[in-house]
Amino acid sequence: LGMVTPVNDLRGSDSIAYEKGEKLLRCKLAAFYRLADLFGWSQLIYNHITARVNSEQEHFLIVPFGLLYSEVTASSLVKINIQGDVVDRGSTNLGVNQAGFTLHSAIYAARPDVKCIVHIHTPAGAAVSAMKCGLLPISPEALSLGEVAYHDYHGILVDDEEKVIIQKNLGPKSKVLILRNHGLVSVGETVEEAFYYIHNLVLACEIQVRTLASAGGPDNLVLLDPGKYKAKSRSPESPAGEGTVSHPKWQIGEQEFEALMRMLDNLGYRTGYPYRCPALREKSKKYSDVEIPASVTGYSFTSDGESGTCSPLRHSFQKQQREKTRWLNSGRGDDASEEGQNGSSPKSKTKWTKEDGHRTATSAVPNLFVPLNTNPKEVQEMRNKV
Repeated sequence: LGMVTPVNDLRGSDSIAYEKGEKLLRCKLAAFYRLADLFGWSQLIYNHITARVNSEQEHFLIVPFGLLYSEVTASSLVKINIQGDVVDRGSTNLGVNQAGFTLHSAIYAARPDVKCIVHIHTPAGAAVSAMKCGLLPISPEALSLGEVAYHDYHGILVDDEEKVIIQKNLGPKSKVLILRNHGLVSVGETVEEAFYYIHNLVLACEIQVRTLASAGGPDNLVLLDPGKYKAKSRSPESPAGEGTVSHPKWQIGEQEFEALMRMLDNLGYRTGYPYRCPALREKSKKYSDVEIPASVTGYSFTSDGESGTCSPLRHSFQKQQREKTRWLNSGRGDDASEEGQNGSSPKSKTKWTKEDGHRTATSAVPNLFVPLNTNPKEVQEMRNKV
């Protein structure tokens, strides 16, 4: 197995230059590139996924032209404005693809509600984009996309004149745009929403290609009525967690995207994703639960004479010092008496005399293996039972 390049590589001076919101957005967008690579949506160094940083300055993040999807990290993303000027080059010396900038800047300029744009080329998506019938309503994934927009092929997207045509074809409400004989585009108000639509669009295209291949043509297909059987996406009012109103409410695609972020983190990608709802809930433990005593603890220890806390290693060292001090001051089996030299010298010397008995030092025996904040009555009852 090869080593995985972490998604969140913003460390030290690299993280100081960005605000907290931009840091999270960089990590989320870079993780999106990794997901697209795992799903097989990448095509070498081409295609782009972008995210708008803010609406005031019209800045958005884009991958530097020359990086594979599997190489994208949070610090490598390039920040540019609508005019194409590079605001932050990131951690690489690579530039920006002009074709990718033209498409994304046109959509951002016309749709203030759009915060993320995905443009990919998949075999099934390219096949559907070349069909005169377009995307057919034959699956729930196709119905969940809503109104699908189309843009005819005019060559590589590098002309500014084509921006106006793209803006007109996309319209003010469409979330999905199919570029004829080219590829697929999805937009969203969040990164999670853009992922939701592109994921369903890719699945809908694959279903259509396989269905047409097995059915022999569109005449043998059962078409659904989009107005009657329109599939609803996840409702924004659906609560997260246990389903109580006190939990945050999921938006479109957030729950699916968060589950995939857990998958990436489990694989060692270190996405830096801010989870809204933990996957596992710890069980409450009773006072009487007895566990194997830990040899190393992660708790911090406080002292009456100190205002702060000390580490477990320092606490262990101080414990050894206290035991040594107690042993030195515990006394011996013989007593010491002082007497002058020759009976008249002010200097004295110690003379040890043997006692008949033997004294031993006593110390309080601590309650071993008892958890912190334990009820004393419960401890006494358990001790009596033993």
